Amino acid sequence: MNDDGALHDAVRVLRSPATIRERCAAIAAAVSAGQSEHFTIDRSRWPAVVARVARVTRERYPDLKIPYHSRWRQFEVGGIDRRAQLDSHLAGRSSTSAVRAHVDLALVSVLLDAGAGPAWAYREVETGQTFNRSEGLAVASFRAFMAGRFSSDAGDPYRVDAAALLRFTPQAVAEMFQAGDDNPLVGVDGRAALMRRLGEALRDQPQTFTATGQPGHLFDALTYHPHAPKLRHHRPAPGAQRHHHVNASRILGALLDAFSGIWPNGQSVGGVPMGDVWLHPRAGGQGSSAGVVPFHKLSQWLAYSLIEPFEWAGVQVAALDELTALPEYRNGGLLLDAGVIVPRSADFATRARAPGDEWVIEWRALTVALLDELAPLVRTELGLTAEQLPLARVLEGGTWAAGRQIAAELREGGGPPVRIVSDGTIF
Repeated sequence: MNDDGALHDAVRVLRSPATIRERCAAIAAAVSAGQSEHFTIDRSRWPAVVARVARVTRERYPDLKIPYHSRWRQFEVGGIDRRAQLDSHLAGRSSTSAVRAHVDLALVSVLLDAGAGPAWAYREVETGQTFNRSEGLAVASFRAFMAGRFSSDAGDPYRVDAAALLRFTPQAVAEMFQAGDDNPLVGVDGRAALMRRLGEALRDQPQTFTATGQPGHLFDALTYHPHAPKLRHHRPAPGAQRHHHVNASRILGALLDAFSGIWPNGQSVGGVPMGDVWLHPRAGGQGSSAGVVPFHKLSQWLAYSLIEPFEWAGVQVAALDELTALPEYRNGGLLLDAGVIVPRSADFATRARAPGDEWVIEWRALTVALLDELAPLVRTELGLTAEQLPLARVLEGGTWAAGRQIAAELREGGGPPVRIVSDGTIF
């Protein structure tokens, strides 16, 4: 195999959710075998964790009709149906035009979703309610979208386009999120830079996102040409027929093909930016990707958040459990706080850690692997099948809320058990 072929294979491998599972499972196996400097695993804690997750799920969804874990849940915070507000402005558009707007909103909102910090909050003028953390970021980005902040065309405010994103400044982000000295938001500069890099990626791929650079055209790419090997070949031909099924991993793959270059952190392979992937000595693997564990946390969060817009447009998203658990501080915090993941150092919480620290990478890998163990236990406890309760619903029911609950019980303000140095683009 030539160098280009080997590079292509390494990139393909590291963009596969199957690789996320394999590499995380390898790290978990090493920890279980006592080969970790950082952690042990105490599976005797599973019954208590299962009971907590099941209890939280029943409290949140008494009828056990659990929706997907996605950004759309956070758009509903405060009992407000914000999607209906958007759809009232999209009335009269075609279903394809409407789903493009839904994809646009979900994409920018998720990419702006990295941790806000404990001191920030957003007051929604339209309702008079105040929200913080991820829900606050969701509502703030929703209101910015409704105000046309992501569109360069005043006559078409309910969209995202490259020209508007390329103009993003830290001041614009601060205004959007009501951030300032008295309301500090983590990563203002990083979020602005991320929006500009997203604008560049959209501008540089007109064959997929059109000359406008609208991310919603990802829907067209995935539903008109589901078997094309590369996203750049997906531009629908005139008269092409839409396909009504797409696998969840294909959505993720398309996002990674299109947008991996926007991430400032992580690794590159042969000069190809890979985003949220990191080196770990126990990751395993072969060839150019050996020793690298991918997570793609925000990209997977986005893939989960696109399931419903696709379904609203009549496209079935299949094989949901190809995606993995999200390795972030609520899911990972649940396992730390509940004593399943056990740090070897008793003072682990006293220092701030960078995303590239081996400790953080290992904690995130354990989160992915152990939530795969937890999911079937929760299903049994709730009396539901894997089809009724895919991982996307376990997370929503679920582990994310249980992680927030146990954090609130253990720490004033409900902060995570680990301090991560964030630039607003990963956690």
